[in-house]
Formats: sequence, structure tokens, C-alpha cells
Amino acid sequence: MTQYAIFLYAPADDDDQEPNPGARAEHERYSERMQASGEMLCAIALEDFTVATSLRGDVITDGPFLEAKEVMLGLYMVEAPDLDAALAIARQNPIHHQGGGVEVRPVEGSWIRPTSS
Repeated sequence: MTQYAIFLYAPADDDDQEPNPGARAEHERYSERMQASGEMLCAIALEDFTVATSLRGDVITDGPFLEAKEVMLGLYMVEAPDLDAALAIARQNPIHHQGGGVEVRPVEGSWIRPTSS
């Protein structure tokens, strides 16, 4: 089985809108389903892009480095037999009807630090 990273994006101008608590709950239910099925390997939710610090060579800036139409909200990794199966998984993500979208990309390699006991 191949691992795929699924990146979640939302329009960059969504920061003017109040967060929808139901949207987060919907993502949590989706995540729980994916974990229970064994397809989801890991997930990372990012804080708002306005608190990002970008590095480009010797230049450090607050916030995103470039003006963008979309910002990354987070990502998760799934295991699927092929790209079509990974796309089918990604299509179920609630971000699609919440105004955002996804990018699906095969993972070349990964490492997650083991938890210390």
C-alpha cells in the first residue's frame, strides 16, 4: 500500500469570518472514522496562518511569505492501494463543502518520532 499526504486548504480571505464550531466537529468525526478504518496514519491541524513566521534565506517575516489565494489548514496521511483510492478518501473530507479543497500527493518518505515512555 502507498502512503498519501492530503493537504487541506481554505481561501486566504476566510480570516474575516467567524469560525464555525460545527465545521471543526465535522472534521473530528471524519478523523475518528478514518482512524477507526485504519486508513489514517497521522493528522496535523495547523494554527491560523497569521501566526506563521516564514524563513527564506536570511529573511524572516511574520505571517505568510507570499500573498496567496489559499492557505494550508493542516494535513493528514492515509494508506491506500492507489491514487484513485486516495482520491476517494480525500473526496469525503468535509472541507469540500466548507469552501476549501485538498491536494493529494504520494509520500516519498516519512518519519514520526516515537513517543517516549
